[in-house]
Amino acid sequence: MLPSSFSQAGTPTLTGAATSALARRDSLVKIIRERAVGRQSELVALLREAGFEATQSSVSRDLRELGVAKRGDRYVLGEAMFAKSDFSTLRQFVSGRTTAGVNLTVLKTRVGSAQSVAVAIDGAQWPEVIGTISGDDTIFIATAGAREQRQLGVRLHAIFGI
Repeated sequence: MLPSSFSQAGTPTLTGAATSALARRDSLVKIIRERAVGRQSELVALLREAGFEATQSSVSRDLRELGVAKRGDRYVLGEAMFAKSDFSTLRQFVSGRTTAGVNLTVLKTRVGSAQSVAVAIDGAQWPEVIGTISGDDTIFIATAGAREQRQLGVRLHAIFGI
């Protein structure tokens, strides 16, 4: 729990340290969304470059509290970190779309970004999507059939412009 104090009206307010921790966590989320980072020491260095005080222990605690997981050789945000309809921060990472049969849509992403995009798609719980499998720069999205695949294509075009 973050430290707080009370205003003159008796309502809780965050202390400077708590505000700094929240800002550091916001920056940590942004870094993980936008970059492929696989070591806590890298995260510490990137946070320090952004002007935050950070140690391995503070980053470890932040990762745990944010629900960040390590997938393969990089950190990824948990599904709860993605708003169901907010893909704006991920749009820049998706570069192409094709189909492979009537049940499989293939998305191409920047290297190291596929997992984050796939987690967001899974977290959105779109009814036409059965599931995703992601690699480093490719995502397979399974649908039940051709109709669902067309619905997915319309949605992906609206979100990613592809």
